[in-house]
Amino acid sequence: MSPVVVVLAAVIERDNRFLMTRRLRGTHLEGTWEFPGGKCEPGESHAECLARELEEELAARSEVGEEVFTVEHAYAERTVRLHFRRVTLLDEPIPQLGQDMAWVSRADLRSLELPAADQGLVELLTR
Repeated sequence: MSPVVVVLAAVIERDNRFLMTRRLRGTHLEGTWEFPGGKCEPGESHAECLARELEEELAARSEVGEEVFTVEHAYAERTVRLHFRRVTLLDEPIPQLGQDMAWVSRADLRSLELPAADQGLVELLTR
């Protein structure tokens, strides 16, 4: 069985819209929309990981809040344990990797092409 990759993702809500980014071409699940975040490095806390990823991807400092949802999902090439946490951005997000970014309404979350692992969170947010 493949090792479990721990991933942190930010649930950033503003004016009833969620910040979503699109996975880059050439990456795992390319082209799908996701809650921004990334892989946890060895020895890094969940909050440190998410703060670092948001700084790297969106040039934004953040306050990482409580966990909203956790899921473990097995893709063909890897298993991810995804921790979604509420985040407040302290800066205006600016994509740093050339990725698309959008503020998406709760109702429109279901219409996005998302990784399978994100579906449970979308269910929770759109109930």
